[in-house]
Amino acid sequence: MGSYSNFNSNNNNSSNNSDNNFISSEYDIKKIPYSLDAEQSVLGAVLISPEIYEEIAETLSVDDFYLDNHREIYDSITNLYLKNRSLDLVTLLEDIVSKSSRSGSGDAIRNSTKEYLMRLSDNVPVIANIKEYAAIVKEKSLRRKLISISHEMIKMAHEDASNSDIIIDRAAQMIFALAQGRITQDFVHVRNILVDVFANVHNLQTDKEAARGLSSGFSGIDNVLVGMNPGNLILIGARPGMGKTAFALNIAINAAAKKKTVAFFQLEMAKEEIVSRLLASEAFVDGFKLKAGVLSVEDWTKITEAGSRISECDIYIDDTPSMTVTGMKAKLRRLKKLDLVVIDHLQLMQTDRANGNRVQEISEISRNLKIMAKELNVPVITCAQLSRGPESRDDKRPMLSDLRESGAIEQDADVVMFLYRDDYYKESVEKHNRAEIIFAKNRHGAIGKVEVGFEKKFTRFYDIDEVHKEQ
Repeated sequence: MGSYSNFNSNNNNSSNNSDNNFISSEYDIKKIPYSLDAEQSVLGAVLISPEIYEEIAETLSVDDFYLDNHREIYDSITNLYLKNRSLDLVTLLEDIVSKSSRSGSGDAIRNSTKEYLMRLSDNVPVIANIKEYAAIVKEKSLRRKLISISHEMIKMAHEDASNSDIIIDRAAQMIFALAQGRITQDFVHVRNILVDVFANVHNLQTDKEAARGLSSGFSGIDNVLVGMNPGNLILIGARPGMGKTAFALNIAINAAAKKKTVAFFQLEMAKEEIVSRLLASEAFVDGFKLKAGVLSVEDWTKITEAGSRISECDIYIDDTPSMTVTGMKAKLRRLKKLDLVVIDHLQLMQTDRANGNRVQEISEISRNLKIMAKELNVPVITCAQLSRGPESRDDKRPMLSDLRESGAIEQDADVVMFLYRDDYYKESVEKHNRAEIIFAKNRHGAIGKVEVGFEKKFTRFYDIDEVHKEQ
């Protein structure tokens, strides 16, 4: 591909590269993974055929290039693309020179830059192979990040103040993020993020279903939330007996029925009991009859058919009591695919280090659940027990102040919805077998309420498509 240009005087000094911020100075720089030929071939191919930039835009980012001058060139290519300007030798040269912070005379910088760009465009083996070249650049970038992570873990392990559980969780977190393609080791310029946003907007225009988050299976709820979005912490609060476990379970099976993978943490009941509830709900069989084993031939047919459908769903259930967020993350990372996490319920969780102050512990748990949702990039639903506040009011509908033990739950959650059934408190109500889903907080949309149906003997909520929104 030709000799290394003097285009950037820092080319031979890798200390300026964010990929190597954590790489020990003892590590032999000659062994750091990168491919000069692949990086030059990617940039040269885009210079010759600018339209193929879109083929690699989602694969590569600026920090995937090892050499400083290559980062600078790719950054300018991205800049021209976002401004919808023509990309050629002249426009790229002007953009690079205008942003250059290198010392030296303007003419010298311009000449060396022009010479190097011309060399890039003259030495591309095969333009059609740009995806293969990009894959090599990406692979080398991942290997450099693995080296960085390894050195950071060694550094943490040598520090006496670091708890081993924290080190292990941090290592797993970074490896998982790297595998998901979401690790960053430095600031990212907004223009590079815009490339991903533009690509996403384009996808939404062609696929309207992609514009919505994960469906709850209740049209009214989906209309308010616009689906359950990745990274969101969604809280379902209710007094005991309202059916919050059944509601969370219904959402889980609705998602799984649409080929989504769901992890369900049940901290209160045994896994056999939760599956029995699920079976009764899906088969429309009285849960008491199922538990007592008093089933008709018709009931047996229903539960057999329901069991067959449920067995095809990707639902993973864990009934370990007193689970910690660290333990949850360790188990969730082992799943090859994950779309939704459901936890029943928050107040039964424990912290890694109990301090005797339950308010502080619940605050730590809720904060860590929000962090977990972002790390795993999936919606996390957690049920929560409410205080006795509603019992002392004439209107027993829950409010945010009824969240037990910590206001941090309200702060950390993206969505807080309360489950309320009027017929739980009163026999003579206008509408039996109805429940209200009250949206007390919705960080990305409106608040209000949605009405759904409820069949207690089946422990099943169902969609009646009646939505009442408040501005």
